[in-house]
Amino acid sequence: MNGLDQSLIADVDAERAVLGACMNSSTVTLEVAEILAEPDDFIRPAHRAMFWALVELATTDKPTDPISLRDHLQASGRLAEAGGARYLLEVNESLVSVHQATHHAGIVAQLAERRRAVQAARVLLQKLENPERETGDALEEFAADVARARHPNARTGGRIRLTPASQIEPRPVVWAWEDDGHGRIPAGSLVSAAGREGTGKSSFGIWLASEITRGSLPGTLYGQPRQVVYVAVEDSWSHTLVPRLIAAGADLDRVYRAEAVVDEDETSTLSLPHDLAELETVITKHGVGLIVLDPLMSTIGGTIDTHRERDVRKALDPLARLADRTGAVVLGIAHFNKGSGTDASSLITGSGAFKNVPRAIFGFAADPDDGTRVMTQTKNSLGIGDLPSLEYRIVSAKVETADGTAEVGRFVFDGHSERSVAQILGDRTDPDERSERDEAAAWLSDYITSQGEVAANDVMKAGMAAGFSKDTLKRAKGRAGVESRKASFGSGWVWAMARSEGSTKGAKGA
Repeated sequence: MNGLDQSLIADVDAERAVLGACMNSSTVTLEVAEILAEPDDFIRPAHRAMFWALVELATTDKPTDPISLRDHLQASGRLAEAGGARYLLEVNESLVSVHQATHHAGIVAQLAERRRAVQAARVLLQKLENPERETGDALEEFAADVARARHPNARTGGRIRLTPASQIEPRPVVWAWEDDGHGRIPAGSLVSAAGREGTGKSSFGIWLASEITRGSLPGTLYGQPRQVVYVAVEDSWSHTLVPRLIAAGADLDRVYRAEAVVDEDETSTLSLPHDLAELETVITKHGVGLIVLDPLMSTIGGTIDTHRERDVRKALDPLARLADRTGAVVLGIAHFNKGSGTDASSLITGSGAFKNVPRAIFGFAADPDDGTRVMTQTKNSLGIGDLPSLEYRIVSAKVETADGTAEVGRFVFDGHSERSVAQILGDRTDPDERSERDEAAAWLSDYITSQGEVAANDVMKAGMAAGFSKDTLKRAKGRAGVESRKASFGSGWVWAMARSEGSTKGAKGA
């Protein structure tokens, strides 16, 4: 099985016939796109690049002739990937009949299904070779993989297949990350981490990658270190990512930088859905448990309008199916837009697909007054929706390098938070909340200045007697110039005016 050449399960002539027909009719291109919608339907990478470029032209009402196709590929830097200008002309000459395009597309789709079924069998063999895997579970997963190998758009002569629910085996959700007994990230799913700049969402991706590589993440992968594929567009690997991974305790041998190869001397950022087939091959070959796309928006193909849901789904729907087929988690890092709402999911930049397609979404926010950082799960399609928010810190960590010491941030969870991301975002826009917090800050400053160090519980009692809630007092602490620290004498936490030097700002207290 491992020695089977996948290229034998293909009909290159049929692929060329389809592409030749598409070059002669944009209408035919759209018809074929209804049949061939998976990234790996074409066996040859050049044919994949050519076809997706044809679809991009047709969906934007542009001509699909060889000259227009050449110019489009050249403008996007993909002409070499598609085999070059001469190969485009060769494929155009392979036209059999425009009217036979859908027939040939059906042949290509059927062979693609067969290749995916073979791949599912390979995965089954790998699972059966693991003595810790239950045979029954492996066979059930294989059956599901084979079912998913069916082409989603394959035509079956107009027939509709009905399967009684009684014949479908119920299965529990498998959680890649469980927190206090509750599932947060389902295995084999697309997940999003969203927030404004500087809130720590990328640091969360580093934390998750580190846990996966060590096999220390509570969930189905606990005790089973896995590989991580990392696509980082905005950060330097040498100056930022590798030092952060070291600080987080990641197994660096299990973290891979992923880039698309343009030619021998040039690479580029992965482009979705164009590179999905190659990405799936990497996931299966290397036993990848997590793929981080930071940011997700930058991996969406340049011809896709990221503000149109239908367009974005052309990239995200196949990505979600890839995660489901492989069992890997795909974490997309997302930015908030400039809106003033409090729903983290709705604030994600781009079309609604960025919040509708992921199975789980985590929102991140930092209180500008007291520095508190909170992560709230705003979507959990397969689990409990109202899970507790989690408080976290970004602590300073020093990493020794050959050129000196690098100082980076390390993501640390501090347990449950009484506040949510929505509350923090709301505080920024609610004038009544701001007014109350200002009053509490003034009272708190006067009280602490006159009393010196005060036990945290005593501050709360006095503040509540003055008409302020505990939550308001905590939010006002930073604005008042007050910090939490260990008591100078005795034990416990106290509130005191912040020191001008050596401040302990960011320490976890009451």
